[in-house]
Amino acid sequence: MAHEHRAAIHWSRNGAPFSDNKYSRAHRWVFDEGVAILGSSDPVAVPPPLSRTDAVDPEEGLVAALASCHMLFFLAFACKKGFVVDSYTDHPVGVMAKNERGKLYVAAVTLDPQAIFVGDKQPTSEEIAMLHRRAHEECYIANSIRAEVTMKGIALH
Repeated sequence: MAHEHRAAIHWSRNGAPFSDNKYSRAHRWVFDEGVAILGSSDPVAVPPPLSRTDAVDPEEGLVAALASCHMLFFLAFACKKGFVVDSYTDHPVGVMAKNERGKLYVAAVTLDPQAIFVGDKQPTSEEIAMLHRRAHEECYIANSIRAEVTMKGIALH
């Protein structure tokens, strides 16, 4: 079941010098029907004003994509089990480190989800852990990256 996912990335120099390495790293990510997000390099790597602190950097985007994918699978599996999730919040954290070649990469991501269930059928802590483990196993993004993914309070493996 191979299928494609597309985005458009647009950056423009806007007449600023380029060869002095003082060009803006701000750009736009455009998805699907025109949803646009301001992107930039990480302000830690390229300090403002050459980067934008109010933009999403690629590393944040990866961490958010992982957490979002995990959540969507969690919600689907909870629904199939007859649980009603009223809200779900996560505050994932990605950590950069050097790999075996000395290159920086997203080495680890810690998920910290909080799901609020309503209704008569309430999951046990074991059932919640099982839903998270299954979501992790099925998450497309988790299966695509080499970062170690952990969750506060739940063993994913």
